[in-house]
Amino acid sequence: MRRTREWRKRCQRICAYLAVCLLGMALGGCRENKRVSLTISAAASLQETLGEVETLYRFGHTTVDFRNNFGSSGTLAREIEQGAPVDVFISAAAKPMDDLEGRGLITTGTRQNLVHNSLVLIAPLDSKLQGFAALGDPSTRMIAVGDPASVPAGQYAQQTLNSLHLYDQVKGKLVLGKDVRQVLTYVETGNADAGFVYATDAQISPRVRVVAVVPESAHEPIVYPAAVLKTSDNQDASRSFVDFLGSSDAKAIFTKHGYTLASQ
Repeated sequence: MRRTREWRKRCQRICAYLAVCLLGMALGGCRENKRVSLTISAAASLQETLGEVETLYRFGHTTVDFRNNFGSSGTLAREIEQGAPVDVFISAAAKPMDDLEGRGLITTGTRQNLVHNSLVLIAPLDSKLQGFAALGDPSTRMIAVGDPASVPAGQYAQQTLNSLHLYDQVKGKLVLGKDVRQVLTYVETGNADAGFVYATDAQISPRVRVVAVVPESAHEPIVYPAAVLKTSDNQDASRSFVDFLGSSDAKAIFTKHGYTLASQ
């Protein structure tokens, strides 16, 4: 009887041990399969491109979902400063990222320059506008640009008009958009006779034509930096995605959409 009792106790201990092991394995499996949702605040000009990059990323990271918040880089940076829950920020200019980094809101070592873009002058498809000088003609009544207070494309446009000595002539004609995609819409619909957008924006629209490409010397370099936010609750997943943005697979998508690669 004594041996029977000891054997029974031994079996109970073994069963208890196995139960703990199985529970640990189950919990480990749950952690591995836990879904992660990353909130990405990104420049409006990246809408189609970023969506394609994220689709490719999910093929190898099936538990990751994305919530995208597109807008002007300056506005997005202010939202982050005010506490918006964002994991990754992708700007269309260095300054908004510089501002966040200066406030200690960027995870150290995660910032990288992804791509460059070009600024172009566009007009409706049936417009006869030719060249920058025509912006000063009476026939050009409204010129759409991003609001320079928050839209990098608007800042580049203002720098361009100053560089070409046209700003004083045309400043009364300027209509401001909340982001570069609104500027594109103004020109597409004929609500503006011309506008300044990125080359990648003009490329997606069959309703506008490129009148001229702005010389790079007329404005600051158009660079798109990306970084993980220090307040992100998903540091590892965010780092992984930002690293992927700099991969050869992601770069192929960026170049397909008209961007040029940035040197770090």
